[in-house]
Amino acid sequence: MRLKITHRTEYRYDAPVQYLLQRLRLLPVSGRTQTVLSWALKVEGAREEVRFADHYGNDTRLLSVEGERDFITVEASGEVVTRDTSGVCGPHQGFAPLWLFAQETPLTMIGDGIRALAETVGKGTDIERLHRLMAIISERVAYAPGTTNATTPAEEALALKSGVCQDHSHIFAATARAMGFPARYVSGYLMMDAAIEQAASHAWAEAHVQGLGWVAFDPSNGISPDERYVRVATGRDYRDASPVSGILLGQAQERLAVTVTVEQ
Repeated sequence: MRLKITHRTEYRYDAPVQYLLQRLRLLPVSGRTQTVLSWALKVEGAREEVRFADHYGNDTRLLSVEGERDFITVEASGEVVTRDTSGVCGPHQGFAPLWLFAQETPLTMIGDGIRALAETVGKGTDIERLHRLMAIISERVAYAPGTTNATTPAEEALALKSGVCQDHSHIFAATARAMGFPARYVSGYLMMDAAIEQAASHAWAEAHVQGLGWVAFDPSNGISPDERYVRVATGRDYRDASPVSGILLGQAQERLAVTVTVEQ
């Protein structure tokens, strides 16, 4: 499937910004599940300082702002050809060792709730157990925007029984690790059947299965990602793979507007 994507982020400030540093992970790379035909990154109000591939293999850009700026816009856009591989993404690659993805992070701590969830999965093959885990999370944790935020850990979201794709992915990753699987967080895009325009990008998780490599699971939709998905960045949790993150010096208040369009 050939997908056209535009991801526009606009920042407005009520006072001039003294200094701002932003890290962007908005550029997908070609791989087993996708081929990037074209991709462009347009920035207004900031300058690019450096670009590099981080230790997870993510194309990363650092932007800085100094002076009397009161707005910044970042637009990533391009076309990607995707392939349905039944969620199988292939063997582990990159500088980060596989054991790193078996470790807990502040957002994926394994508490009593996560351990109890892992115990309910039961027996079976690795793939059967992981698909069962995805189904249980989909059933128990309702998709409810506004009930959590970017700093909500998996254990808390599980207790709340509500959250968004970020929370579903953290719960899956934490529980898969409790079950003995290395797991990671994935940020990217999803072409939705009901709407071209979206309010945010998407997120899901992957578990490493012996003999298959990384296999993707999307608890928010209860499926393994297919040709409607575009992978952009991966990491141990949201903080490692967030599309945009940064620091701001000064007293300016920020207003953020995000628009994402994904269409065939």
